[in-house]
Amino acid sequence: MAFTVAIDGPAAAGKGTISQAVAQHFGFAHLDTGLLYRAVGWLHLQGQDALAAAHNLDLSSIDTTALRTANVAEAASKLAAIPDIRQALSEFQKNFARAPGGAVLDGRDIGTVICPNAEAKLFITARAETRAQRRFAELKRSDKTVQYATVLKAVLERDARDKTRASAPLQAASDAHHLDSSDLTIQQACSDAITYIAKIQRGEA
Repeated sequence: MAFTVAIDGPAAAGKGTISQAVAQHFGFAHLDTGLLYRAVGWLHLQGQDALAAAHNLDLSSIDTTALRTANVAEAASKLAAIPDIRQALSEFQKNFARAPGGAVLDGRDIGTVICPNAEAKLFITARAETRAQRRFAELKRSDKTVQYATVLKAVLERDARDKTRASAPLQAASDAHHLDSSDLTIQQACSDAITYIAKIQRGEA
């Protein structure tokens, strides 16, 4: 029986970690939809036409570790604002969402555009400074020259771009459960999400 969990939120809010924990707890399939856009961004940076890359995307042929860089994230954010690219990737996401056995999808427009009828919706957020610190710590592992101020600036710019784009802007679904992870541990945030979804399954939320 299909059961879809839609998890949205801005960059570095913790939705990826929470989504993985939710999927593991309930035995659901998991899709980080941001990886789709990062893959298209990476292919575009390699010289491929972005729209053609979106139509013919094959994640299995890409080393996902190459997608976790700042320049790929920047390219992905810009390409995600292009309606034709979003459309090209939307069917893949919608089909994944109704997979037998349940599915968790995390992104920025899952609960509002991709899966508006998802059984469970969450919107994960955190203060911009907190998110920038998380992303800074992640990037510093591979780039010792990265500066926190630069990362914070990029986070704020991406927030503005995601929220104001004409196609599928970042926003919480009206029926989404809001979870602010700013002052929570990873375990606390994951527990909150799992508890909420379990209540929905029991018909208590």
